[in-house]
Amino acid sequence: MIRAFALLCLMALPVHSETIVAGVSQNLISITTDFSGSEILIYGAVKREAPIPGGDPIEVIVTVQGPSSPLVVRRKEHRYGIWMNTESVHIGQAPSFYAIAASAALKDILSETEDLRHGITIPRVIYAIGIADDAKDAPDFLDAMIRLRKETGSFSLKEHSVGMLESTLFRTDIELPANLTEGDYKVRIFLTRGGKVLDSSEKTVLVHKAGLERWIYSLAHEQPFLYGLLALVLAVVAGWAASAIFTLLRR
Repeated sequence: MIRAFALLCLMALPVHSETIVAGVSQNLISITTDFSGSEILIYGAVKREAPIPGGDPIEVIVTVQGPSSPLVVRRKEHRYGIWMNTESVHIGQAPSFYAIAASAALKDILSETEDLRHGITIPRVIYAIGIADDAKDAPDFLDAMIRLRKETGSFSLKEHSVGMLESTLFRTDIELPANLTEGDYKVRIFLTRGGKVLDSSEKTVLVHKAGLERWIYSLAHEQPFLYGLLALVLAVVAGWAASAIFTLLRR
């Protein structure tokens, strides 16, 4: 009786005949004074316990997500001859950076149900519940924020950018802009077939300030008085140096 029950339990468990084996080219990115952006390579293979099944092809989706924080989106309008803030919408959490790379068009390889379950597309990773209470056209604020972040490179969607070899090996490159926020960047890889997620894998890339950038950041947050004093001294010295140079040029 016990053996029969155990067998039934095992039969009820999902069988993953196709799983992900993946890696990233670097797990640590240092932000220095001359940092102008970086690039990470995500690569891997599909591990199978049986021959490649027929039907829909295997597809891969890769996402890279930076640290999230609350956000206020404001609308500017031209009133009384000047531009001024009018309405605003508070967004609970939004990632500082979010990139999606896919082996095909997302609408063709990912169902709405799976997107809702795993939070893959850009709107799904933004926590914007309750924004309708801030403004009637709150979704327009959200769309504007996404559009602006795409223009600055903080959000990106690149379909057909994951290379697949014989439905087994895959790779893609994700570009990271210069204005990265310090923290953990979550790399997720999804394996899909027929719109359903078969397996997923997650890695972490640490982005941190180093060298002079780290010293200035630590000074500003741990000893704000000394940081302000140093900034004042540098401003005075810069002003004196500029004045001295102009005096020499006049002579």
